[in-house]
Amino acid sequence: MSKTKATGATKLGRDSQPKYLGVKIYENEKVKPGMIIIRQRGTKFLPGKNVGLGNDDTLYALKKGLVKFQTKRKRKFDNSQRKVKIVNVEQPL
Repeated sequence: MSKTKATGATKLGRDSQPKYLGVKIYENEKVKPGMIIIRQRGTKFLPGKNVGLGNDDTLYALKKGLVKFQTKRKRKFDNSQRKVKIVNVEQPL
């Protein structure tokens, strides 16, 4: 006799859909207002000049310009430091 009933109770097929995270627009590429620059979970990249932060930590452009990346040391309140990556949108002259 079979242990499970023959009702099609499969244990497969429950994989989640991919979330398509990551950098969407790279350095020195042009952006328009509202374009998504980075999709992320948590703030691996921080918003800089002319960049907004969405509810799901998505970084998007607030103004038209070129994307620039920058690394800085950020000091926390307990005086510890961490390196952070900052995304800016600079307007061309």
